Amino acid sequence: MLALNNIEVIYNDVILVLKGLSLEVPEGRIVALLGSNGAGKSTTLKAISGLLKPENGEVTDGEVRFLDQPIHKKDAAEIVRMGIFQVMEGRRVFEHLTVEENLRAGAYIRGTRSLAQDLELVYSYFPRLKERRAQTAGFLSGGEQQMLAIGRALMAHPKLIMLDEPSLGLAPLLVEEIFRIIKRINQEQRTTILLVEQNARLALDAADHAYIMENGRIVLDGAPAALKDNADVREFYLGLNEVGGRKSYRDVKHYKRRKRWLS
Repeated sequence: MLALNNIEVIYNDVILVLKGLSLEVPEGRIVALLGSNGAGKSTTLKAISGLLKPENGEVTDGEVRFLDQPIHKKDAAEIVRMGIFQVMEGRRVFEHLTVEENLRAGAYIRGTRSLAQDLELVYSYFPRLKERRAQTAGFLSGGEQQMLAIGRALMAHPKLIMLDEPSLGLAPLLVEEIFRIIKRINQEQRTTILLVEQNARLALDAADHAYIMENGRIVLDGAPAALKDNADVREFYLGLNEVGGRKSYRDVKHYKRRKRWLS
């Protein structure tokens, strides 16, 4: 469904962020993109969704293809109409609108057809949103705003949802709940999901395939079960040593220098 072929992204004509990155997202699957802060994960999503231009960034080499069409030169509005919806890091809800007004805004590109039915579908996944449908979104908790951002994406009938750090700043129990709902949406609606996440354990539990990024490149990919068994992934992303004990920061602070896959 989605393929990034050897893309490079440069900001302000001088800062090279993505360096020949390639990955694929098959239809109907959950694909996780893991990596530390600054690895280029959010830039990858913006290269797909057409949001590089406002930040003086551009794809300077390679191509992004969606449903066998190149999209890296299209603007963000056209990409949304093609069926790609990005849930931004930090939720980005319309704080002065109510919950239901936010959800209705997600359906803007397709009009009011089946609006009531779609609202009920969102409320079936997020009952808390139904309870608070008349409440101003800015007064929701962080977890409720994350639910609202995902629900707003569903209202657009997307073929592909890209989630940027859905666990950021949320309590562990709430994160577990949101990830369960993400898996349900994928299984029941067959919505393809590209998940950018720093919580490697949850992302690998949810995904069908995963990629690991460092310094603008893919350094490792594979099935989640295989990655969980990889000694480097266990040590540097899951915080476990060879016998399953949790590593201390002192043990892993030299990890960039020691990583075997970059040697």
